Formats: sequence, C-alpha cells, structure tokens
Amino acid sequence: MAGATSLNLWGVLSESKRIVNAHSRHFLALSVIFLLPLSFSIIVSPFLFPLLYPHHTQTLQLQSKTLTLTPFSIPLLLFLLPLPLFSLCALASITHSVFHGFFGRPVKLPSALLSIPASLPRLLATTFLSHLILFSLSLPLPLLLRRLSLSSPVFLAVSTLFLLALLFSLLYLRVCWSLAPVIVVVESTWGLQPLRRSASLINGMTPVAASSFLFFASLQAFLLWTALLVDSDGWAWNDWAFVTQIVLTSTLLMILMLYSAAADTVLYMYCKAVHGELAVDIAQEFAWQYVCLPFDDGKVPHVVSVVHV
Repeated sequence: MAGATSLNLWGVLSESKRIVNAHSRHFLALSVIFLLPLSFSIIVSPFLFPLLYPHHTQTLQLQSKTLTLTPFSIPLLLFLLPLPLFSLCALASITHSVFHGFFGRPVKLPSALLSIPASLPRLLATTFLSHLILFSLSLPLPLLLRRLSLSSPVFLAVSTLFLLALLFSLLYLRVCWSLAPVIVVVESTWGLQPLRRSASLINGMTPVAASSFLFFASLQAFLLWTALLVDSDGWAWNDWAFVTQIVLTSTLLMILMLYSAAADTVLYMYCKAVHGELAVDIAQEFAWQYVCLPFDDGKVPHVVSVVHV
C-alpha cells in the first residue's frame, strides 16, 4: 500500500484497480463463474422473454384464463431463477477477496469459494430486508404518478415536491446502505445491524459513496440502453454483429459489476479509516513490522504507522 491515496471516487477506483490487477486471474475466475452468467442474462433478457410467449404460439383466452407456453419456457425459467443467487455469491467471494487483498494477504480461489456458504444466508436475509423496506417506502409512487395528471395546479405542485422528496429519500437510503453487503461478509452480521452500521460508516463519506453509486449505476444503465437499441435495428440471433454486440456488452457489464463490488469493499476500508477504526486493524494485522497506510483527505496527507516495540 505505497503512495498517497485520496479519499474520493478516484482514490476508491484506483485502489480497487490495484487490488484487482494484483490478482487478475483470481478475479477473472470469480467473474466468469458468477458475474458472466448474470451479466449475460441481464443483457439478453429482453430478447429471451419473447421466446416464452411468441405471437405464433401464444394462446391467451380471458374466459378460460389459459396460457400456452412454448417448449423454451421451462428451460428459460430454470436458467433465470437462480441468477439472484449468482449475484449474492459474487458479492460474497469478491468482497472476501478484495478485503484480504487490501491487507496484502494471500488471495486464493478455494478460500473465496469457501466463504460463500457462510455469507450467503446472511446476504440473502439482509438483501431481502433492505429491498422490503425500500419497496414499502416506494408504494406511494404509483399513486402519486397517477394523480399528477388528475390534480389541480396547487395539488400538482405539492405532489411533485413530495414525489421528488420521496425519490431523494429512497436514493439516500440506497447510498447509506451501500456498504451493508460488505459488512455482512466481513463482520458476519445480518438483518438491520449491517444497515445501521453502513449508515454510520457512510456518515462523513456520503459524497464519495453517492458518486461511486451513481458512477457505476449510470454506466450499467448506459450499457442496458445500448443493448435495447440493438433490438430496435431488427437484428437476429443468426446475425454475427448482433451476437458480437451481446458478447461485448455482457463482458463490459461483468467488468463493471466486478469493480463495483471491489469499490464498495475499498470504500468500506476508507470509511473505517475516517472513523479511526482501521488503525486498530492495521495494528493487529502488521504488529510485527512497520506499516505506512497512506490516506489523504484531499488537503493534508495522513499516514497510519505501526512500529513493533
């Protein structure tokens, strides 16, 4: 960990890139195992869903409420259902690897894979709880959107302000909880505790956390938008340009997912440094040698030095 590292988005991205590059084969293997199926399914899902109910085989009778699916339906559904688990497995293994890589520990594929069974139930429970809270808070959104076109000018202005405040609140919660998956893996907690812990660590680093979230979210949204544009050109699966576009877009999305998970783990370490918690970890990890951990608040460089006495 040599050199000065700024506590901003660029510093987070630089440290994430350093750790990933130092163990490129390891993270490539994890990405291919977990992230590539996920990114590929996300990119091709707009083209796969029509195969479930094509116009020439779909039979929908409102009276009898019957629906005829195609022979592709069951295989496609079996392929799509486990994909959320792939995402959680990727989070567990990548977070475990980046956390150990940050301290310069050995990063091994078997160790990363063995970390999944212990973290997966906690990640599943915490993710379900956080999404349930966000979904509950977003329930007024459809009602507000429907009433906006039917309201008086005064009520329209009030509803618009309330809608913007609600959207900002949901975004703020999402940013405050961005470290929750990392905390679940690293600190072995679950439920509301990692959500509260994440909000506490993010305090003082909200601009960095928000910029990181918006950076990766905007790039991923752009890739999805470009994938949808491919379909508008009428390309087909037997078109080599279409297939090439799908492969390239899936690969780029896989890389973005990898660096997003790595950046969250690095941000977790930076937040601990800001709150004075990382010095204790450094002392325990490297108590036998001199360590210089460079951090910079943007103005004056700070280092944490540990000397064995």
